[in-house]
Amino acid sequence: MASAFRRNRRVMPDESHEMNENNKSKSKNALMVEETAQEPASESGRAAAEPAAGEETAIPPGPATDAPSETAGTPVSRAEFDQLKAERDHLLDRLARLQAEFENARKRTERERQEFREYATGSVIEQFLPVLDNFALALKSTGSAEQLRSGVELIVKQMDEILRQLQVAPVATVGEPFDPRLHEALGSVERDDIPDQYVAEEVRRGYRLRDRLLRPALVRVASNPKQKSE
Repeated sequence: MASAFRRNRRVMPDESHEMNENNKSKSKNALMVEETAQEPASESGRAAAEPAAGEETAIPPGPATDAPSETAGTPVSRAEFDQLKAERDHLLDRLARLQAEFENARKRTERERQEFREYATGSVIEQFLPVLDNFALALKSTGSAEQLRSGVELIVKQMDEILRQLQVAPVATVGEPFDPRLHEALGSVERDDIPDQYVAEEVRRGYRLRDRLLRPALVRVASNPKQKSE
């Protein structure tokens, strides 16, 4: 009897194992049935949600298209219109006044420049009037040629003094190296006592006002044959 009980115990675990396997297979079959039932429903839902081929999807209007602009078509009152017009007229009037003031300032500056030029010219001419008077007296003189020469020399000295007061100085010439910036060569002369390319003679005096050259001196340049042969 004890051996029969042991055989029953060996058989029972196998039966319980088979029952568990059957239960698992049944639950799997139930799940498969549910999934197959849900697939057609989901496919039909997606088909209803997707639009047909060739049909346009309607886009719901946004807030920018629904709500009109607050400033578009806003009426302006008569008072605001008059105020804007008055401001415009004021700005135009101010612009016209500024243009007139600028034109007047330009004309005034040009007139002052012209007056200053005339004043400077008159001041220079006033200093040379005594020189002109002395030339007139020299022409009326009945003295000898030597006396006339002495009078002209005094007039030249008077003119040199006036030029010196105006800060006008003659350009140095004889005995100076020839400088094309200050001298204008009229020709050359052979001289043994003067170095080559030095000014030998002055034909016409040149003048400069401070550092500005008024006119170059017209000169003849020395050509020293001894220095050339060396």
